[in-house]
Amino acid sequence: MTDQASAPEPENPDASDIPGKPTSASRTTLSHIMTHNDTNLLGTVHGGVIMKLVDDAAGAVAGRHSGGPAVTASMDEMAFLEPVRVGDLVHVKAQVNWTGRTSMEVGVRVLAERWNESAPPTQVGSAYLVFAAVDADGKPRRVPPVLPETERDKRRYQEAQIRRTHRLARRRAIMDLRAKRAAQGFED
Repeated sequence: MTDQASAPEPENPDASDIPGKPTSASRTTLSHIMTHNDTNLLGTVHGGVIMKLVDDAAGAVAGRHSGGPAVTASMDEMAFLEPVRVGDLVHVKAQVNWTGRTSMEVGVRVLAERWNESAPPTQVGSAYLVFAAVDADGKPRRVPPVLPETERDKRRYQEAQIRRTHRLARRRAIMDLRAKRAAQGFED
C-alpha cells in the first residue's frame, strides 16, 4: 500500500492549516428500542423511523467532527436489509468516512437485536450521508480532514472518494441534459 492510500491528502490544499481528526474522535452509536408507535401498516418498524435515526446519528458525528453545526446535504444508498420489529433494540453506528473542504461523508450501519435475547445483533440497514458544515449564518465552513486509523477506515475513505466521484458525475450529466433540453426549447 502506498503512503498516499495510508495517509490521505486533504481535498483542498487550504485545509492543511486545520488539524486533522482521527476517525475515532467522532464515531458514535445511537441506540433505541422500537415500540408500537414506530410501526407501519405491516406491523414492522417504518423505514422513515430508521431513516430518522440514521440522520440523527450521522448528524451527531458530522457536528462532532466539524466542531459545530452541519446539515444533511444528501443521503445515498439507504439499504434496508432486514425488517425491524417492535421490541428490537436498534443500534445506529456512524463515522466520518471522508472529508472535503466543507463537506463530509458519514457511513452508517444499522443493527438490531431482540431486547430480551442474548443473540448477537444483526445488520438490518446501511446508508451513506453527505453533510455540509455551516456557520451561524448558514454559510459553508471548512472542516478538518479525517485521518483514517485502521485498514477498514482507509478502505472506507477510498470507497467514499469513489461515491463522491459518482455523485459529481451524475450531477454534471443531469445538468448537461437539462441545458441541452432547454436549448432545444423544452420546458421542464
